[in-house]
Amino acid sequence: MTSDMTARMLRLLSLLQTRREWSGSDLADRLSVTVRTVRRDIDRLRELGYPVDSARGHAGGYRLAPGTDLPPLLLDDDEAVAIAVALRTAAGGLAGIEETALRALAKLEQVLPRRLRGQVTALQASVAGIEWENRGPRADPALLAALAIACRDHEILAFDYTPRHGTTTARRAEPCHLVASGDLWYLLAHDTDKDDWRLFRLDRITHPAPTGRRVPPRPVPGDDPAAFVAGRISAAPTRYRAVATVHAPADRIRARAPSLATRIRPNDEYTCLVDVSDDYLPRIAQTLAGLDTDYTLNADQDVLHHLRETAHRTLHATG
Repeated sequence: MTSDMTARMLRLLSLLQTRREWSGSDLADRLSVTVRTVRRDIDRLRELGYPVDSARGHAGGYRLAPGTDLPPLLLDDDEAVAIAVALRTAAGGLAGIEETALRALAKLEQVLPRRLRGQVTALQASVAGIEWENRGPRADPALLAALAIACRDHEILAFDYTPRHGTTTARRAEPCHLVASGDLWYLLAHDTDKDDWRLFRLDRITHPAPTGRRVPPRPVPGDDPAAFVAGRISAAPTRYRAVATVHAPADRIRARAPSLATRIRPNDEYTCLVDVSDDYLPRIAQTLAGLDTDYTLNADQDVLHHLRETAHRTLHATG
């Protein structure tokens, strides 16, 4: 009996961390118990120090709120600050664990006491990392966390957006997914004004403001957010056009350059077309060098000029 109650309370705590607010009846359905049992379990969590707020009414409503102290048996203050800073750093661009770090950061910051939030912000502002030239724009970890929460809660967000060529405009959208592509982060959202899907680069988003209005989850076309975003990126206009006819099968190039997967088209069983168009000339050169095989190139004159200069410098350097 005790083990069943412990397992149920852990499940209840997990549910409270995955959504901003739950009704008592919804929690009862998820846990296969009565609403009265949910109330008793909520009281037990409060006795253990978990800050659970409730709304009045027959069904009731519960949410895990920021507390004055961290819940016991989880983390002490120093551990919480260290983990929050590490998660913010990881969410900012450590390849391979960005989405996991965002999920953990959203849960931790939801219950982090205000005094510790100040420590996290101060420490984050005081720590510097080496930013290599031409690494590209980086997403603000605080913005990533705010957008992750909006995606989780299906809450309409207002923000300012500045496109590549254009003026800043006010936007309202339903955030659905955050997708990382190389050094860039994208927000996949449904624009409420245009009634259509839109892709927003995070380094061009400013002044995000939750509206408090939540909507039902909206299915992404094709049920694959990453594939949908990749298709939109490959179809987006770029400053410099460059398409390579590569003397290797498409599967081999996809294995060698997975980030180009949606931009590779088989030509025949021995060759493929690779679209390496970009806004940044050195990145085109780096991508072509990474193919590590022979190719012919159909590109703008600016691209060809940059590649010739790069080749001449390399030949001169090697004698």
